[in-house]
Amino acid sequence: MTIALTILHILVSIFMIAVVLLQSGKGAEMGASFGSGGSQSVFGAGGGTTFLSKMTTGAAVIFMLTSLTLAYISGQPSSSSIMSGKGKSAVTTKVPTQMPQPSAPAQQSNPTTMPTVPAAPVQQHK
Repeated sequence: MTIALTILHILVSIFMIAVVLLQSGKGAEMGASFGSGGSQSVFGAGGGTTFLSKMTTGAAVIFMLTSLTLAYISGQPSSSSIMSGKGKSAVTTKVPTQMPQPSAPAQQSNPTTMPTVPAAPVQQHK
């Protein structure tokens, strides 16, 4: 539905740009008063301004409705996500605060000293 609304929104915006560009400016009546009689001949003698203004109003209403609808839809939380189950499992891992003590005493050894090996007698050759 979001894709259809986006396509409609783009088409209405292009249509509205075209309708606004087709409208004559406020200075067009000045040129018509000096003898150019065909200023609104495409849409009739006086009906061009009202027809184009109604088209602009209709396009603007549809544009605003699609804008508000797309903004509302994008603000809603989505139901699917790429990372849907990733965040929960990593956070809930518990680390024990104290290591359990063994029930029987372990053999005590000093890990810093290495056991010594008797050195072999050195023979000197003469």
